[in-house]
Amino acid sequence: MRVTVLGGSGFIGPRVMRRLVEHGHDVYCMDINPSAAALDPLRDQVEITHGDVTLMDDVVEALSASKPDRVLNLAYALGASEADPHPQVRLNILGMDNCFEAARILAIRRVIYASSLAVYGPQRLHGDRAVTEDDLCLGRGIYAVSKIFNEHQAEWYNRAYDMAITGVRPANITGPDKQRGSMNHVQCQVLPARGEPVTFPHADAMTLPLHVEDIAEVFVRVTLAEQTAHAIYNSGGHATSLRDLAEIVHRYLPDAEINFEQETGGYEGSGLHRMDNSRLVEEFEVEYAPFEQRVLETINAVRSAAGQPPLG
Repeated sequence: MRVTVLGGSGFIGPRVMRRLVEHGHDVYCMDINPSAAALDPLRDQVEITHGDVTLMDDVVEALSASKPDRVLNLAYALGASEADPHPQVRLNILGMDNCFEAARILAIRRVIYASSLAVYGPQRLHGDRAVTEDDLCLGRGIYAVSKIFNEHQAEWYNRAYDMAITGVRPANITGPDKQRGSMNHVQCQVLPARGEPVTFPHADAMTLPLHVEDIAEVFVRVTLAEQTAHAIYNSGGHATSLRDLAEIVHRYLPDAEINFEQETGGYEGSGLHRMDNSRLVEEFEVEYAPFEQRVLETINAVRSAAGQPPLG
């Protein structure tokens, strides 16, 4: 199968493309930064070209050249400031529309894209329960609203042109090399692994981390599906407080300096951290690695990069 990935140089893209190649698929990547270091391990296996998803001509040219069976759009502005919304609107809204429209023009029916748990808004708006795909999208802010609009775009194309566009709502994706987006769960693992102290405002602030390798496998399975039963899927994740995450880190790094300004007061202001993913699990037989194992893998990846031996 031929798969074209738009925006493949980010945090998730290289892992997805690596898995697709390992499964024997032909992979083509269009990215605005084709010289990114994250793509170096794949250069002999993936055809990489320069292109800007905000420019319709670039997207059409890339898809025309690669002739894919599937298009996976991971090009997005993550963790950007809201001081100037225009670049985000161009990338997040126009870029996604270019992806859908170019696929329609070229008769590519299957498109997969990344939405986000941000569409739901904070947990307090939904009560103390796990949200499902049928719950209201109450997110605010440019990033959340852009993802909500993307889902409306996909729904319209599916209805108007009988396309098979599928979205995945990832949780707070974590891993050793994440640099943008939700970061407290990353810093709680990575900074202690570097021997650096870290301080958070509240110990009981909740998060929903999911390791980048796990979400990469989700995107691979959804991308390769000929058809999906639903248009949107929750990824789920491992609901945890920063206090509990710190305890896991301390099992491997007993001397880690993880501090909290306050032991209470952060729960009510937490983002979404209860997400039902039974739809994804039942259809795609997804099973995530134990979270403690993923924390150890993250710590060891950081230690390896620093030339230190792994922890057992």
